[in-house]
Amino acid sequence: MDDATPARLVLSGPEDLDRVDDVRAGVDAILVGAGTVRADDPRLLVRSAARRDARVARGLPETPLRVVLSRGGPLDPAARVFTGPPTLVLTTGAAPDVPAAVETVSDLPAALALLHERGVRRLLVEGGAAVHTAFLAAGLVDELHLAVAPLLVGSGPPFVHPAAFPADRWRLAGVDTVGDVAVLRLLRGPA
Repeated sequence: MDDATPARLVLSGPEDLDRVDDVRAGVDAILVGAGTVRADDPRLLVRSAARRDARVARGLPETPLRVVLSRGGPLDPAARVFTGPPTLVLTTGAAPDVPAAVETVSDLPAALALLHERGVRRLLVEGGAAVHTAFLAAGLVDELHLAVAPLLVGSGPPFVHPAAFPADRWRLAGVDTVGDVAVLRLLRGPA
């Protein structure tokens, strides 16, 4: 989430950002949409040196594969996601001119199949709203972490856009206080 101002709104505190870094260290790939790349210019890296070292000790790259999902349109070749470790751009439209591997896919299931072929078994979908909506509406999310910050945001993009979501009931698997943020962990389906 963000607000309507041009500056990036950081809702999480240092403890929750560290929790997210730990989650990143445990996955095979991190995915965001092109809109998030344009708006936030994320790096999508594991920040902790100890976590990077632990990944390397397990025979993994320092940081998971970075994936950008795009419907086409320009992406800044100087965006931070295109520097450092490899990035893969999956597009359903025209291939952007970026310093990264680019694959054209027909839809979201084809994108996931391609990632599976590349060894991705645990995918962290970080956003934004269009990507959250697509994954949730297609029933492709097994686990959802909702961080609730003590801040009211009255404008800006939502977590998801209106869509026909599956009627599946989510079950609450845990609630943690992480600094001043409450993190709800939800799993799809019955207990």
